[in-house]
Amino acid sequence: MASEIKRLLRARTAKKATFNRQCLHSKVTLKDSWRAPMGLHSKQRKDYLAKGEHPEAGFGSPKAVRGFHPSGYREERVFTVAELENIDPATTAVRIGASVGFAKRNAIQAKAAELGIKVLNVKVQKPKVAKVAAPAAAPAVEAPKTEEAAAEEAKTEAPKAAKKARKGVKKDE
Repeated sequence: MASEIKRLLRARTAKKATFNRQCLHSKVTLKDSWRAPMGLHSKQRKDYLAKGEHPEAGFGSPKAVRGFHPSGYREERVFTVAELENIDPATTAVRIGASVGFAKRNAIQAKAAELGIKVLNVKVQKPKVAKVAAPAAAPAVEAPKTEEAAAEEAKTEAPKAAKKARKGVKKDE
Protein backbone atom coordinates (compact mmCIF):
# COMPACT_ATOMS: atom_id res chain seq x y z
CA MET A 1 0.00 0.00 0.00
CA ALA A 2 2.86 2.38 0.79
CA SER A 3 4.29 2.02 -2.72
CA GLU A 4 0.85 2.77 -4.18
CA ILE A 5 0.62 5.97 -2.11
CA LYS A 6 4.09 7.03 -3.25
CA ARG A 7 3.13 6.40 -6.88
CA LEU A 8 -0.05 8.47 -6.49
CA LEU A 9 1.87 11.29 -4.81
CA ARG A 10 4.28 11.37 -7.75
CA ALA A 11 1.28 11.43 -10.12
CA ARG A 12 -0.20 14.31 -8.14
CA THR A 13 2.94 16.42 -8.49
CA ALA A 14 3.34 15.56 -12.18
CA LYS A 15 -0.22 16.64 -12.92
CA LYS A 16 0.00 19.86 -10.92
CA ALA A 17 -0.65 22.91 -13.07
CA THR A 18 -0.10 26.58 -12.35
CA PHE A 19 -2.98 28.78 -13.36
CA ASN A 20 -2.06 32.35 -14.10
CA ARG A 21 -4.47 35.16 -13.46
CA GLN A 22 -5.58 37.14 -16.49
CA CYS A 23 -3.21 40.08 -17.31
CA LEU A 24 -0.73 38.96 -14.63
CA HIS A 25 2.19 39.55 -16.99
CA SER A 26 1.18 43.13 -17.79
CA LYS A 27 0.01 44.56 -14.45
CA VAL A 28 2.53 44.77 -11.63
CA THR A 29 -0.07 45.26 -8.91
CA LEU A 30 -1.85 41.94 -9.50
CA LYS A 31 -1.08 39.12 -7.10
CA ASP A 32 -0.16 35.67 -8.40
CA SER A 33 -3.38 34.04 -7.19
CA TRP A 34 -6.01 32.59 -9.49
CA ARG A 35 -9.13 34.63 -10.14
CA ALA A 36 -11.70 33.57 -12.70
CA PRO A 37 -11.81 35.79 -15.80
CA MET A 38 -15.09 37.75 -15.84
CA GLY A 39 -14.92 40.14 -18.79
CA LEU A 40 -17.43 40.02 -21.61
CA HIS A 41 -14.66 40.02 -24.24
CA SER A 42 -12.15 38.02 -22.17
CA LYS A 43 -10.09 35.70 -24.35
CA GLN A 44 -9.10 33.57 -21.36
CA ARG A 45 -12.75 33.08 -20.38
CA LYS A 46 -13.50 32.03 -23.96
CA ASP A 47 -10.74 29.37 -23.75
CA TYR A 48 -8.38 30.73 -26.41
CA LEU A 49 -5.35 28.43 -26.41
CA ALA A 50 -2.63 31.05 -25.96
CA LYS A 51 -4.34 32.81 -23.05
CA GLY A 52 -3.63 30.14 -20.44
CA GLU A 53 -5.54 27.31 -18.85
CA HIS A 54 -7.94 27.72 -16.02
CA PRO A 55 -9.01 25.11 -13.44
CA GLU A 56 -11.31 22.44 -14.75
CA ALA A 57 -12.16 18.85 -13.97
CA GLY A 58 -9.13 16.66 -14.48
CA PHE A 59 -6.54 18.83 -12.74
CA GLY A 60 -7.38 17.45 -9.29
CA SER A 61 -5.23 15.01 -7.38
CA PRO A 62 -6.17 11.32 -7.00
CA LYS A 63 -8.79 10.80 -4.29
CA ALA A 64 -6.61 8.32 -2.40
CA VAL A 65 -3.94 10.95 -1.68
CA ARG A 66 -6.02 14.12 -1.59
CA GLY A 67 -5.01 16.21 1.39
CA PHE A 68 -1.80 14.27 2.06
CA HIS A 69 1.42 16.02 2.99
CA PRO A 70 4.18 15.67 0.34
CA SER A 71 6.05 13.37 2.75
CA GLY A 72 3.25 10.79 2.30
CA TYR A 73 1.60 11.18 5.71
CA ARG A 74 -1.90 12.31 6.52
CA GLU A 75 -1.73 15.63 8.28
CA GLU A 76 -3.47 16.35 11.59
CA ARG A 77 -3.37 19.48 13.76
CA VAL A 78 -2.67 19.04 17.46
CA PHE A 79 -3.16 21.47 20.34
CA THR A 80 -2.64 19.27 23.43
CA VAL A 81 -0.52 16.31 24.49
CA ALA A 82 -3.67 14.22 25.00
CA GLU A 83 -4.54 14.47 21.29
CA LEU A 84 -1.38 12.50 20.41
CA GLU A 85 -2.77 9.31 21.99
CA ASN A 86 -5.19 8.51 19.12
CA ILE A 87 -2.71 9.04 16.27
CA ASP A 88 -1.25 6.20 14.19
CA PRO A 89 2.46 7.01 13.68
CA ALA A 90 2.70 4.85 10.55
CA THR A 91 0.22 6.88 8.51
CA THR A 92 -0.25 10.24 10.24
CA ALA A 93 2.03 13.19 10.96
CA VAL A 94 1.08 16.07 13.24
CA ARG A 95 1.28 19.81 12.88
CA ILE A 96 1.28 21.74 16.15
CA GLY A 97 -1.26 24.58 16.19
CA ALA A 98 0.07 28.13 15.84
CA SER A 99 -1.60 29.30 19.05
CA VAL A 100 0.26 26.73 21.19
CA GLY A 101 2.82 28.32 23.50
CA PHE A 102 6.47 27.40 23.86
CA ALA A 103 6.18 25.23 27.01
CA LYS A 104 3.25 23.16 25.71
CA ARG A 105 4.92 22.92 22.28
CA ASN A 106 8.01 21.40 23.92
CA ALA A 107 5.83 18.90 25.81
CA ILE A 108 4.00 17.91 22.60
CA GLN A 109 7.28 17.50 20.68
CA ALA A 110 8.77 15.36 23.46
CA LYS A 111 5.69 13.11 23.64
CA ALA A 112 5.60 12.79 19.82
CA ALA A 113 9.25 11.74 19.77
CA GLU A 114 8.50 9.18 22.49
CA LEU A 115 5.55 7.76 20.49
CA GLY A 116 7.46 7.88 17.17
CA ILE A 117 5.12 10.42 15.55
CA LYS A 118 6.52 12.79 12.94
CA VAL A 119 6.06 16.51 13.71
CA LEU A 120 5.88 18.65 10.57
CA ASN A 121 6.61 22.02 12.18
CA VAL A 122 9.26 21.33 14.79
CA LYS A 123 10.63 24.43 16.50
CA VAL A 124 13.67 24.42 18.70
CA GLN A 125 14.18 27.66 20.56
CA LYS A 126 17.71 28.75 21.33
CA PRO A 127 18.50 28.72 25.05
CA LYS A 128 18.55 32.16 26.56
CA VAL A 129 21.94 33.22 27.89
CA ALA A 130 21.91 35.63 30.80
CA LYS A 131 24.05 38.67 30.17
CA VAL A 132 26.61 39.23 32.90
CA ALA A 133 27.75 42.79 33.46
CA ALA A 134 31.49 43.24 33.14
CA PRO A 135 33.15 44.34 36.40
CA ALA A 136 34.23 47.96 36.49
CA ALA A 137 37.80 48.23 35.31
CA ALA A 138 40.28 49.55 37.85
CA PRO A 139 42.37 52.46 36.63
CA ALA A 140 45.48 51.07 35.04
CA VAL A 141 48.79 52.11 36.54
CA GLU A 142 51.31 52.90 33.86
CA ALA A 143 54.78 51.47 34.17
CA PRO A 144 57.60 53.99 33.93
CA LYS A 145 58.69 54.48 30.32
CA THR A 146 62.10 53.40 29.18
CA GLU A 147 64.34 55.81 27.33
CA GLU A 148 63.71 54.05 24.01
CA ALA A 149 59.92 54.23 24.42
CA ALA A 150 60.10 57.92 25.33
CA ALA A 151 62.22 58.63 22.24
CA GLU A 152 59.69 56.77 19.98
CA GLU A 153 56.80 58.75 21.48
CA ALA A 154 58.63 62.02 20.92
CA LYS A 155 59.14 61.13 17.25
CA THR A 156 55.41 60.49 16.72
CA GLU A 157 54.31 63.54 18.74
CA ALA A 158 56.53 66.03 16.87
CA PRO A 159 54.71 65.79 13.49
CA LYS A 160 51.31 65.97 15.23
CA ALA A 161 52.31 69.13 17.08
CA ALA A 162 53.60 70.70 13.88
CA LYS A 163 50.37 69.92 12.07
CA LYS A 164 48.30 71.47 14.88
CA ALA A 165 50.49 74.57 14.82
CA ARG A 166 49.93 74.97 11.08
CA LYS A 167 46.18 74.78 11.62
CA GLY A 168 46.38 77.44 14.31
CA VAL A 169 45.49 75.15 17.19
CA LYS A 170 47.41 75.49 20.41
CA LYS A 171 49.43 72.49 21.57
CA ASP A 172 47.72 72.44 25.01
CA GLU A 173 44.29 71.78 23.56
